[in-house]
Amino acid sequence: MKPAATRSLLRSISERDSQTLALPDGRLLGYAEYGHSTGRPILFLHGFPVSRLEALALDKIARRRRLRVISPDRPGFGLSTFQPRRRIADWPADVSALAAHLKLGRFAIMGTSGGSPYALACAHALPRETMSAVGIMGGMGSFDPGTKHIPMGSWTLGMASQYWPAGVRIVADALMGAIRWVATTGMVTRWIDGFLEESSRKKKEAAAAAAVEGSATAEEEPDEAAEEEAQLSTAERRERLLRTLFDGFAQGAKGMVQEAQLVSQDWGFRLEDVSYDPILLWHGTKDSNSPIGWVRSMAERLPNGVLKEFEGDTHFTIVNHLDKILSDLVPDETSAKSSDGTAAQ
Repeated sequence: MKPAATRSLLRSISERDSQTLALPDGRLLGYAEYGHSTGRPILFLHGFPVSRLEALALDKIARRRRLRVISPDRPGFGLSTFQPRRRIADWPADVSALAAHLKLGRFAIMGTSGGSPYALACAHALPRETMSAVGIMGGMGSFDPGTKHIPMGSWTLGMASQYWPAGVRIVADALMGAIRWVATTGMVTRWIDGFLEESSRKKKEAAAAAAVEGSATAEEEPDEAAEEEAQLSTAERRERLLRTLFDGFAQGAKGMVQEAQLVSQDWGFRLEDVSYDPILLWHGTKDSNSPIGWVRSMAERLPNGVLKEFEGDTHFTIVNHLDKILSDLVPDETSAKSSDGTAAQ
């Protein structure tokens, strides 16, 4: 591929995944867009402690299902300005500003992992008519008194961030600096490159087999995400992967420490007061980051919580069910969509 074409593609990717909006209070809100540019909109709320770039995992499926995925950074992560003294309950205002800027009309909310308190904050505070659906994938429960199954690691980080924030920030910054350095060493870059090349080879073989056999899973339209990825060199794909992993710490660890404080305190609303119907939850029964018991308790407290459990899946393997999850969140029968982004329910 010609270098000029490569530069054009990389510029296009950057324009989609590194956008910003100036908010009324002067802060910048960073956001990325994936999937189908005119598809039915989903506001994807990233996990902890990553950034808007996490939504890249939805790109291929979203293009095929004609979904437009908009993924904003929370304050202090990625491109979004750090916001001192912020609350979880402040987040719906940022979401409303972004939706108005993009002229979305109605949209679905999807939170994952540490994004789940923010998805519920939106379900609690935003007008019902603005949301076509609300869902949580691999979410976390609350730290309310009496709550069981809170993982020790989450509890420890939350308490340390509340009572020793400066120390946690110093340790986290040093740790991320060391990990970044290790990731650039020759041995690690060779391992990553080998992994990416093997993954690419398997995808090509699977696509070829599906085409030859006329598999029902073969896509009727060109796989734009795969074609785009194929145009990038292994080194460029490695850089994209590392950027996705580290972008949550682009401003250092202060955003992470603040968020660990917020999610381990009162969220600013009671789960019992989130009346949106339904709140869809998808969770793996072998999730050690967020134990199933923690999420079952949350689902029971939500007046309209609907929990679907994936037997044997972990916090990370649940992504293997993204097609099903997105189908639940935005079913095919609601595909009628006007050109201004308003989705029918």
